[in-house]
Amino acid sequence: MMGMGSALETLCGQAYGAGQVHMLGVYMQRSIIILLATCVILLPIYLFATPVLELLGQEIAIAKLAGRYTMLIILQVFSLAINFPTSKFLPAQSKVDVLAGIGFAALLVHALFLWLFIYTFGWGTTGAAIAFDLTSWLTAIAQLGYVVGWCKDGWKGLSWAAFNEIWAFVRLSIASAVMLCLEVWYMMSIILLVGHLNNAVIAVGSISICMNINGWENMLFIGINAAMSLRVSNELGQGHPRATKYSVYIAVLQCFLIGILCMVIVLLARNHLAIIFSSSKDMQEAVGGLAFLLGITMVLNSVQPVISGVAIGGGWQALVAYINLGCYYLFGLPLGYVLGYVAKMGTKGLWLGMIAGAALQTLVLLIILYKTNWSTEVEDTTERMRKWGGQDFETEKSTEGHLPIGVA
Repeated sequence: MMGMGSALETLCGQAYGAGQVHMLGVYMQRSIIILLATCVILLPIYLFATPVLELLGQEIAIAKLAGRYTMLIILQVFSLAINFPTSKFLPAQSKVDVLAGIGFAALLVHALFLWLFIYTFGWGTTGAAIAFDLTSWLTAIAQLGYVVGWCKDGWKGLSWAAFNEIWAFVRLSIASAVMLCLEVWYMMSIILLVGHLNNAVIAVGSISICMNINGWENMLFIGINAAMSLRVSNELGQGHPRATKYSVYIAVLQCFLIGILCMVIVLLARNHLAIIFSSSKDMQEAVGGLAFLLGITMVLNSVQPVISGVAIGGGWQALVAYINLGCYYLFGLPLGYVLGYVAKMGTKGLWLGMIAGAALQTLVLLIILYKTNWSTEVEDTTERMRKWGGQDFETEKSTEGHLPIGVA
């Protein structure tokens, strides 16, 4: 759902940069329609979660509890069809502070609901699910309310134009979802793989702690990813190929330096990383032994989100999805399996293989960035805006005094 919603970053950013602010609301409505349909398609997974988990070998007691909880949060899933589009619509107009305020308020309200439903009323996991549903819908309603009430430039009311070119929008949304899912699932799959090693408790625990620490860094770069996608899409929409190029180069360099800093911190604190997670000395030693691999992963993950942001801003999601599939799943995972199981390197072997896949993906994307003709990207953006934004696009561009393609 988040991946499909990120297609809106491409179009809203480019439309805003091109001066087509009135189209942002249309694109948002189009995304909401698509995500609502996606929710309906995903319903069977939620309705039949228990038998699916049992089929995958999960313990019956856990499968039943998880299935019951999953059915209770179906309402929350539908809130995402509003939450994600509005959260892409607002940053395109630099209204990030609004999202931050709503998110902080939602955090406080959610904590209150959890305390009230779980501890005061004694509803257990049912109370947790109800709190999740309520907080998600309050967030979605707050964001949508702000869009409708205070974003008069981007929101012009409901429009039948939301159904125009909807299949092209669906293709872009699916490409965005595939790109994001392949990236996230790749690093998460290592936790499943180490579960089949000897001493699986220590192996799974140590890798989970490392992935958690890596996730803290990822939160920073997810924000940079969103900012980068908007910067690139805005510059392309305005017809500024040179500004796009140098903003990309500077962002990649800055994030690489941040990644180096994170790696140094991890290596210096390698013997103490697991203390806040576990009191087990064996677990702490296992995590310390993986610190070097965690540091390398952090460096790679500092550059990769920036490039993904560029891909979203430029509309390259389908290309990056194919690259992710080849580098991650045809190269990285098989190599990790060979090193981990065949070469008997265990957790380190599995992780080394996955690092190799991530390094190859980053290298390929860097080469693509270096060889990209940004003037051509501007032309492609102009054509996309002309096709999806209406025939008056060229008139708007000329009256607003934009430079011709290739001059900016």
